[in-house]
Amino acid sequence: MLQFEDALPQSAGPAPQPVVPQAEYVPAPQLTDTAKLRRVNVADKRIINGQTDVNQLVPFKYKWAWEKYLSACANHWMPQEIQMARDIELWKNPRGLTEDERRLVKRNLGFFVTADSLAANNIVLGTYRHITAPECRQYLLRQAFEEAIHTHAYQYIVESLGLDEGEVFNAYHEVSSIRDKDEFLVPFIDTLTDPAFKTGTLETDQALLKSLIVFACLMEGLFFYVGFTQILALGRQNKMTGAAEQYQYILRDESMHCNFGIDLINTIKMENPHLWTSEFREEIRALFVKGVELEYRYAEDTMPRGVLGLNAGMFKEYLRFIANRRAQQIGLDPLFEGATNPFPWMAEMIDLKKEKNFFETRVTEYQTGGALSWD
Repeated sequence: MLQFEDALPQSAGPAPQPVVPQAEYVPAPQLTDTAKLRRVNVADKRIINGQTDVNQLVPFKYKWAWEKYLSACANHWMPQEIQMARDIELWKNPRGLTEDERRLVKRNLGFFVTADSLAANNIVLGTYRHITAPECRQYLLRQAFEEAIHTHAYQYIVESLGLDEGEVFNAYHEVSSIRDKDEFLVPFIDTLTDPAFKTGTLETDQALLKSLIVFACLMEGLFFYVGFTQILALGRQNKMTGAAEQYQYILRDESMHCNFGIDLINTIKMENPHLWTSEFREEIRALFVKGVELEYRYAEDTMPRGVLGLNAGMFKEYLRFIANRRAQQIGLDPLFEGATNPFPWMAEMIDLKKEKNFFETRVTEYQTGGALSWD
C-alpha cells in the first residue's frame, strides 16, 4: 500500500498546512491530424489504443456496453432505503446470534468496507484512462458510482449495528486473511494508476489485459462469493435480513460488473489476438489458482467451525467451481476437473427475476416494470 507523509515546516508562526500530493496529469491518447479532420468511423473504434475521438459516444460500435449501462441505471438503489431495525434488534440481543455468526458478519464487513473502494480507485485512476471506447467508458463511470454505493451500504450496516468502526475499517491491515487478498490485488492497481504507464506495446497491453482479468474474474468474480454466500445464508434463516437484502443488490450489481469485464476482456482479445499467447495464458491460470487459495483461506478464517449448515470445505469446492466458470468465460480450459456447485440456491438467487425481495423486507421496484435484471 502506498502511504503519503505530510511534509511540515518546523518554523514558528501560523499552523502549517499539510502538503497534499498532486497526481500527475496524464493526457488522453492523441489523435493524428488525419483523424482530427474527419468524423468518427465505427470501424476505427477500438477498446484500447483507439485513434478516434473518445468524447464522441456515437456512432455505437460496442452496443453491448451501452445496453449494460442502461440496465445498470435501471437497477438503481440506495442503502438507506432498506430497513435495518430487525438487524439492530437481533444484533443487540445477546442470544440473537451465535459467536460464530457474529464473527462471520464482522469479518465480511472487514473485507467489503474497503474492497469496493479498491475497485473504484482501479476504475477511476487506472482503467478508465486506458480504455478508448466511449461506450465502455460510459459504463465504467456508472460502475464506479455503484462501487461507491456498495461502500456506503457496508458503512450503513456498520453504523446501524453500532460496530467498532476502527476495528472494521482497519481489518484489511490487521486481519491476515483479508490483508492477503488486498495485497494480491494492489500490484495490479499500481500498474494501471502509474502516471508513466501507457498502452501500445505488447508488454503494456498484456499488463492492462491481466489487470482487467484479475479484477473482473478474481476480485468481483471470485473474492466476493464467500461473503455473499455467508450473508445470504443468514438471510435464508431469517437472520440479518436487512444486511442480506443489501448484499443481494450488491451481488446483482457485481454480477453485471463481472459480465461487463468479461465482455471487455474478450473484445480486447478479439481485436488484439497477438496478446493471448500460451505464456500469457499460463500466467493467468496461475493467478486463478492463487486466487482460489486466498479466498479459501478467507473462508477458513471467517468460519473456523461449521455455521449455518456451511463449512470451509464446502467453499473449497464452490470456489473451484466458480474459478472454472470464469476461466471458461475468457477462453481458458477448466482448472479443477469435476468441481461442482454445493450451493445451487446461489445460482437461483443470481438468476432470479422478481417483484418482491427474497427476504420479504420491502418491495423492490427500481426498474420500470419492477423486475430485477441480472443480465
